[in-house]
Amino acid sequence: MPQDACTYNPPKKTVAANHNPWLTEKAVITAVKKVTSDVNTYTFKFKNPNMQDYSFENGTYNMISIFGVGESPISISSSEEEKNSFDHTVRIVGNVTSALGKLHVGDVVGIRGPYGHGWPMEEIKGKNVLVIAGGIGLAPLRGVIKSISRNRDQYGRLEILYGAKTPESMLFTDEYGDWQKIPNSQLLLTVDCVGNNDDWKENIGVVTNLCEKITCPIDNTIVLACGPDVMMKYVVAKMLKLGFKANQIFVSLERRMGCGMKKCGNCHIGPVFVCQDGPVFRYSDIQNLPGGVF
Repeated sequence: MPQDACTYNPPKKTVAANHNPWLTEKAVITAVKKVTSDVNTYTFKFKNPNMQDYSFENGTYNMISIFGVGESPISISSSEEEKNSFDHTVRIVGNVTSALGKLHVGDVVGIRGPYGHGWPMEEIKGKNVLVIAGGIGLAPLRGVIKSISRNRDQYGRLEILYGAKTPESMLFTDEYGDWQKIPNSQLLLTVDCVGNNDDWKENIGVVTNLCEKITCPIDNTIVLACGPDVMMKYVVAKMLKLGFKANQIFVSLERRMGCGMKKCGNCHIGPVFVCQDGPVFRYSDIQNLPGGVF
């Protein structure tokens, strides 16, 4: 049943914080990888030896602080099985991320977290998984793909539908070969426009066009979607039209989060605080929120 519009009870977390998530810890940049012209993946490792058991759920996020500049919420893009370090894939667009973009291996930032509820990795075991992402929205889902690949026998068919503006703006292109080798899987790619890229051999158009090529049986499939609000609106509508139920669809909401502590109110939607109750929600729980979701 849909969640009552006046209340919201978030699911229990499957990973309990083994440290104080409200304290900022220093973390050193151990690797920087250029993903696109304005997106980098940073690998971090905590300086505090007591933080080496840091753990998180796929789809959750940290607050990254650049000392003297500010802090920003960024989704974790590595998988929850990876230990001792973690990745953040960041688009360079604002003051904090621009400052981060000027840092190098060996530089130190502040990290507090992880925060929120992530993708339902336990619930989707034994089921087919349909990953739908747009633009930078692939970053929070990268961990899901890695986890399913690493634990392949625990999940059903995996289908990945990913769209971006141009071939040059697509994330993690060097990993597509590995994803295509995942047994019982399908990777479908599309871009809004090709421009002068004559080498593009994949689809052209919005990501919802790829939904016609889905082969997973609907009744045993879970949808995990992340991207711009306008994309999410049409993806959810398309999934419902195809016959998926609202409780089979999970979405990661993009809302401006300021504190991660339910205090600033920037991410408030009716009774829901995206920073703590999300960012991942079962669509049936939020579809009737006042003012709408997307």
